Amino acid sequence: MQTWIVLLYILFVAAALILTVVILLQEGKGGGFGDALGAAGQQAFGVKASGVQRFTMWIAIAFLGSAVLIHVLNNRSQSSAEGIFDDAPDAATAPVDAGGAPPQTPPK
Repeated sequence: MQTWIVLLYILFVAAALILTVVILLQEGKGGGFGDALGAAGQQAFGVKASGVQRFTMWIAIAFLGSAVLIHVLNNRSQSSAEGIFDDAPDAATAPVDAGGAPPQTPPK
């Protein structure tokens, strides 16, 4: 299960970086970074570039899907695994002496 979570984190970070770059490269209605690349940039990242918009949509789906799957898998692994503090008493239920300090064990 941990391997899947690590792979999903890698997909999540890669999708976030790619999504950031692709969104910044797309041209808005008033120009954008596509103008800096000249005519080739306008053809690839212009308003009528449906291929880039479709690519952006698939990367966004991968980003959101990996985020949801990471959340679900983390919740499942935490609910099924025992924590290291399961045997320790809670601070709210631990006995307290009259001074407000928890009881001390005598030194050996």
